[in-house]
Amino acid sequence: MDPMIACHECDLIHRVKPLPKKGIANCIRCGSVLYRHKPNSLERTLALSMAGLVLFVLANTYPFLALKMGSQTHETNLITGIKVLYSQGMQGLAIVVLLTTILAPLAQLLGMMYLLLPLRHNRVPPQFGPIFRFVRGLQPWSMMEVFMLGILVSVVKLAKMAQIIPGVAIFSFFALIVVLAAATVSLDPHEIWQRWEKLR
Repeated sequence: MDPMIACHECDLIHRVKPLPKKGIANCIRCGSVLYRHKPNSLERTLALSMAGLVLFVLANTYPFLALKMGSQTHETNLITGIKVLYSQGMQGLAIVVLLTTILAPLAQLLGMMYLLLPLRHNRVPPQFGPIFRFVRGLQPWSMMEVFMLGILVSVVKLAKMAQIIPGVAIFSFFALIVVLAAATVSLDPHEIWQRWEKLR
């Protein structure tokens, strides 16, 4: 029996059918896009998740920015900013930044690795369904691009006071934003669920 999908706009139920290359399935009632054909979705998403994990380690290990004032140089990293916010009495903001720039992206990357690596070798990891739904639900909480925008605004303001030296982490962080976005776009949930159905 073919799996079913509900239209996100009008809730009309459709049967999920295989699509041709670059094909798009539209709702027969309202015309909204139901799903698209994404070739090699599992392999591409897995490769991007692996690359993202490497970039995540670099972004959290190396200096993010350095401020040079005269003969003094102060290096910062992602954790430093969160610690400063917490120590200045902005605990709520520090927790939000920690959640949206470190914990949510890390959980998303590790979750995709946990799910897709076994599927790639025709095995189903334990608790596949709940973990896949959890990882999908994390996507709105990953707001690294908002954090990067805030950093850029701060850099413009601080450039008048000190020399700004970008570190390895800021380039890794920017690349991580791009890689995570690409992994989200390349992921085909319907293909993942179909593989799970066949293997369980």
